[in-house]
Amino acid sequence: MIEKLFKVFVKNWVLAFLYPRPLIGLLYFPRFFVHYFRYTITEGAEKKSVLDMRPCLGDWTNYTPFDAHYFYQGAWLARRVSTKKEAKHVDIGSSVLTLSVLSAQIEVIFVDYRPIKTNLSGLVSISGDILNLPFEGGSVDSLSCLHVIEHIGLGRYGDPLNPRGSVEAAVELQRVMSQGGNLFLSLPVGRERVCFNAHRVHSPNTVLNLFSQMKLVDFSYVNDTGEYYEDRSLDEAGQFEYGCGLFHFQKV
Repeated sequence: MIEKLFKVFVKNWVLAFLYPRPLIGLLYFPRFFVHYFRYTITEGAEKKSVLDMRPCLGDWTNYTPFDAHYFYQGAWLARRVSTKKEAKHVDIGSSVLTLSVLSAQIEVIFVDYRPIKTNLSGLVSISGDILNLPFEGGSVDSLSCLHVIEHIGLGRYGDPLNPRGSVEAAVELQRVMSQGGNLFLSLPVGRERVCFNAHRVHSPNTVLNLFSQMKLVDFSYVNDTGEYYEDRSLDEAGQFEYGCGLFHFQKV
């Protein structure tokens, strides 16, 4: 029992300096101990075991931190899907946190190379490969794929290496879309490059060329400093280092 507690103790202290902001906990380490001893001598303080310590050292901030790409793309998707009044929505590999909320307003089928195990009503998760989706051609009316295709073929998530991964993913997404169907896509935009094995970055115009069977309905973005802009010109995002392009396409 003591050995198990000690392993948990070590794990908690290692994580304290890695999450949520790596090594930033070193700055708050003295403050943590000041608070610990001050709390210990406060009237009514509970009995504590040192082995039960679980330091959270990176949460002392003036504002709640968030990943701007994922925060804004989830809001962007939900607002657009809610206006379409579709009965069902299909998502390929996006953030499961976004989909858990989206499933409260529309039935969601989540397809991923690594499906999730969940019993949440309104959300069905199935195994699938974005390069060979389990849908007939022209059968999907509402589809999202957020921060996904830039990873395809780089092996990061156990997928086969493929330099044409993003290109082939774009072809497959277009194949399953119905005529007039809506595709909601996000991916890194800016200076074109491969950041192996994390992701690729595409220029907005390259994305437009990848989805030649689609009509661009609107384009929004998150810029390099995390600011969100709706209904903007593609040219504004071409010089970003690592922005997030949000493309609403419609199958023609």
